[in-house]
Amino acid sequence: MLTEQEFEQVTSLRSKSVGASDCFGPVLAEYERITGLKETNPNAIYHHRLSLYGPPCQFCGKPLRTPQAKLCGSCMKPVCAKERDVPAKSHER
Repeated sequence: MLTEQEFEQVTSLRSKSVGASDCFGPVLAEYERITGLKETNPNAIYHHRLSLYGPPCQFCGKPLRTPQAKLCGSCMKPVCAKERDVPAKSHER
């Protein structure tokens, strides 16, 4: 998962080139440098953004699927309104 700062850093490397490998090559390389994971699909990077997810569930610890989630998608426990108001924390590496 990428913090907002990391996401901006990675996506800023996207060039205006016509070819996909020319356009996304630097993006994929920077993503691998930051996360240590080799990604081959540049579209997947846009789903690995922490701000898209909510805070960790108070029961199972998995991130909620959206910041507005009312139910944890992993353990199916209801989420209290106070828990949703807590901003998602960056994962430590």
